Amino acid sequence: MIYLDYAATTPLDPRVRDAMLPWLDAETHFGNPASDHAMGRSARAAVEQARTEVAALLGCGPDEIVWTSGATESNNLAIKGALEFRGLQGAHLVTSRIEHKAVLDTCRYLETQGLRVTYLTPQADGLIAAEQVLAALRPETAMVSLMWVNNETGAINPVAALASQLRERGVLFHVDAVQAAGKLAIDLAQTPIDLLSVSGHKLYGPKGIGALFVRKRPRARLAPQIHGGGHEQGMRSGTLATQQIVGCGMAFRLAGEAMADEAHRLLALRERLWTALQVLPRIYRNSPAEAGVPGILNVSFDGAEGESLRAMLPALMVSSGSACSSATREPSYVLRALGRDDELAGSSLRLSMGRFTTSAQVDAAAAQVVEAVTRLRAWSPLWDAAA
Repeated sequence: MIYLDYAATTPLDPRVRDAMLPWLDAETHFGNPASDHAMGRSARAAVEQARTEVAALLGCGPDEIVWTSGATESNNLAIKGALEFRGLQGAHLVTSRIEHKAVLDTCRYLETQGLRVTYLTPQADGLIAAEQVLAALRPETAMVSLMWVNNETGAINPVAALASQLRERGVLFHVDAVQAAGKLAIDLAQTPIDLLSVSGHKLYGPKGIGALFVRKRPRARLAPQIHGGGHEQGMRSGTLATQQIVGCGMAFRLAGEAMADEAHRLLALRERLWTALQVLPRIYRNSPAEAGVPGILNVSFDGAEGESLRAMLPALMVSSGSACSSATREPSYVLRALGRDDELAGSSLRLSMGRFTTSAQVDAAAAQVVEAVTRLRAWSPLWDAAA
């Protein structure tokens, strides 16, 4: 088995697992972080240490980190919470057609409650330009929600350049940074983003834990989405999962330490993979070569029906797009927004690499894909090699 689906989830780093294990101890480390006794205070100290580690990677204060169950909840809390606090009636939001479903479905729900939404179409390179966002603003625009890195193509949006312009216009800025954290340098002390979502399992941490950055100055105010107990400064009630939080903190610390070296290594692997695939004619790169994160390569293969292609790669763990959308079996809405027709969008593979990917795995994966595509084209009565 060759795992090239790091954009969907990452394996738990052994060092993260080791950090978590003491907090699963049935005798000494099971205290509730909200309890005011020795075991509770010990758990609370571990939670706060992890909060500091997440904040360090994002360049913000620990008191600006709110624990959630993951980025889906973080996105919901950011968008619903901010707009409900402000008042939905008459409010306007700007986002893009290539956001994660956790943002798009949240926006569509809020449209039923009176919110008006503008959905921007990406440029041919897969990016949402700052000029597009600014042109879509209205006097009643309350928020812009934009992902920093697209989870299917790896395209990096100009979030840092846009943030200061939105601040000048008094528009709240939410950023889904799930694919950016640990891969790009983020300094929220210098970049005036108001709300930013991250997830533990994308950075070799445990599933079921994430965080939302909520700026203190100027304060981004949220209406809580989960009530009961007033945990996390009243923004997210619920008993904290100490072991998962500790794992998340360790994962973010390790990501920060390895980020520069990993970026260089993954860039080399990505280009090695792309070069090996180019022995095939009529393939199309959906990931930008320059303005893209190093670990994601999305490619469409003309003449190779998508489900058949994936069925012929049983030992290769890859995806056709976002893991959260794969159950629909429909061509990627992200690639269709980029202008790919349904056939090409359906015949695409997202090959994403990470901390434990090797050159040998990349070479073997490329060979398997080339063989599968070649066989499918040979079998297809519609394939014209000379076209």
